[in-house]
Order: sequence, then C-alpha cells, then structure tokens
Amino acid sequence: MTASITSRSYQPSPSTKVAFLGLGVMGYPMAGHLAMAGHQVTAYNRTAAKAHAWAEEFPSGHQAATPREAVKGARMVFCCVGNDDDLRAVVLGDDGAFAGMEPGAIFVDHTTASAQVARELYAEAQKRGLHFIDAPVSGGQAGAVNGQLTVMCGGDQAVFDQVAPMADAFSRAFTYMGECGSGQLTKMVNQICVAGLVQALSEAIAFGLRADLDVEKVLDVIGKGAAQSWQLDNRGKTMAVGKFDFGFAVDWMRKDLGLVLQEAQRNGARLPVTALVDQFYADVQAMGGSRWDTSSLIQRLR
Repeated sequence: MTASITSRSYQPSPSTKVAFLGLGVMGYPMAGHLAMAGHQVTAYNRTAAKAHAWAEEFPSGHQAATPREAVKGARMVFCCVGNDDDLRAVVLGDDGAFAGMEPGAIFVDHTTASAQVARELYAEAQKRGLHFIDAPVSGGQAGAVNGQLTVMCGGDQAVFDQVAPMADAFSRAFTYMGECGSGQLTKMVNQICVAGLVQALSEAIAFGLRADLDVEKVLDVIGKGAAQSWQLDNRGKTMAVGKFDFGFAVDWMRKDLGLVLQEAQRNGARLPVTALVDQFYADVQAMGGSRWDTSSLIQRLR
C-alpha cells in the first residue's frame, strides 16, 4: 500500500505501455492504480515536481517533460485535467499528445469538460488516425484513491471495449453511454442530481438543528428509508458539525454547473433548481468557501 492510494485486487491484464496526463487529486491516484496493476505508466503534469513525486512513489512509473514525450510508444493515453482549455493545451500543438501518439492509439479523457470539446477532439483524432473516448468520472477523491470510480464513456463501442479491461484498475463501473459526447452529457446529469440533493440535505439538516433534534440520530433513521442517498450517508454528519475541509471543491462544482447550464441553453432543457443552486454556490465562494467541499451549501443557512 502506498501513501496516496488504497491497494486493491486487480483483474489480470497484460502489461501495457500507457501514459497519464494530469496528476491532480484525481489523476495522481488513478495513474497510481494503473502502475500497481502492472502497467508501464509514463506520467506528465504541468507542475513537474508533482510528476517527479509520483514517479518516486511508484518506482515502475516514469515522468516526462511534455505530453508529446509522455505518450511516445503508448497504446493508450489517459488524461484528467481541469477544463476545456487545459485539455486542449495537453492534446493539441507541437508538444501535445496528439503530435506524439502513434496511429491507432487511444486517448481516454477523464476530465469533466464540455460535450463540445469532446466532439472537437474526437474529430481531430479521427483525422490523425487516432481514437478518442470522453470518459468523465464520478466518485470524488475517495473513489480515485480506492480505485472505485464510476466512469461514463462516449465514443466508438469497439474502442471502448479495448479500454474497459485497462480501466478496471481504477473503476468499479466503466460504462458505454453512446456516441462521442455522451459521457460528458451523462456526467452533467450526475451533477444536476448532486446539486439538488445537496441543497435539499442542507435545508433538512438546518431545519433539524433549528428544531433542536439529535441530527445524528435523525440522519441514521431517515437513512434507512426513502430519503437515503450517497450524500446523506457520506456528507450528512459532517454537514451537521460544519466540517468541509475535504472532498469535491465548490470551485470545481461551479465549473461543472457552468457546463451544465451552457448545454441546457443549447438543448432547451429547463433547469430552474440547478441555476438557483449554482448561485447558492456563488454565495459560498463569497464567504471564502471556494475550496470547501460541495456539502458546504449548508453554511448559507446557519
């Protein structure tokens, strides 16, 4: 077991040369699981010191100075960066991944990004004889550390089928959702659900505290009934005591909800609650909670 990830049993898979671009709170452990599963991983990170630390922690891994150098000879390239612009920066250009990938290689993007950029990069990959899968993840930092992420994928079925055995190293569910962009659109559905659930849970806990109830006991009781959810089970009690120094940051959630609302403008979906909760997260940012966990919505109600 390493300091940064939880060791688990891995499905047997032939050792494969792969690259991983982006070693943030999600990418670092995801790349680590690939290395621990026996794959030859070369990692790239914009901050080179982070890549150096990763290569020291996983001696079978290597680091590279540019995305192009990292992907040299790799059959598959995994990526998890911040947003559309970050993704384009590591994929395109003379030092980008596409410039160094060999024909037939597969680029798997785990960034939560727009469906538009997924389609853009899919088309560019096709021009170059490469393959592209959009594959955003859910499960947060804990899911990445434990190798238990849920991954929703868009692209070509035959390409997805090649990636799935490899992705078992860091996922508990790796699911094909349809053509390119479908993974990102599915992640947007996920974030719409999360936003509404966290706001409802915030109001419920704030109400319970005002009513002088034993909120811990309340959560135990209602968690056995129709109100049960992942958010209640994993965030309810920490919300009640005002603990938010972990998990998925408010800044990241606002970025994701921005993508959701942009897509809704395009497709005509009506998202009144989602738009309202996005503004509530703006309030949390104004309170100094940009890096607090998304469950910090309750702070507005205290």
